Amino acid sequence: MKLELRPWSLSDLDDLVTGANNPNIARNMTDSFPHPYTRESGEKFLQWATTNCPSKMMAICVDGKASGNIGMHPQTDILRMNAEVGYWLAEAHWGKGIMTEALKQMIPIAFEALPVSRIFARVFGHNTSSQKVIEKAGFVLEGRFEQTIFKNGEYIDELIYACRRSNQG
Repeated sequence: MKLELRPWSLSDLDDLVTGANNPNIARNMTDSFPHPYTRESGEKFLQWATTNCPSKMMAICVDGKASGNIGMHPQTDILRMNAEVGYWLAEAHWGKGIMTEALKQMIPIAFEALPVSRIFARVFGHNTSSQKVIEKAGFVLEGRFEQTIFKNGEYIDELIYACRRSNQG
């Protein structure tokens, strides 16, 4: 299985919609991640991802096929030395170490491209798979906030994980 991170292309639309249109993915994403994930949703995302942030938003390709997304979101104002990482992977590839490897590849790219000292991730408390991914990629749990996320009619704990430029080899 070959893993590659690359900029999104408009030709990725079919693979994007196929992978993203999944309630198991949407349940662990912000409400801005639509479900159902339609062709229109995909077109809108690809238009944004291919014009506004090619170095910060990457397609996760497995054996040449776009199968997920990983993106860095630089913060502003007093948090300007931070970037938030977000990601998802098509369910067919879960449990194979792909997301951990994608995250490990993205961290040095982000530290090289962005003037930040810290990359953090917000993980839903019930998403133990994502917790394992982020820990295996070298992130450290910095805090747990009880019932701060409201998603699908329920309150969920929020876990904040981070890695720091100073800890990168």
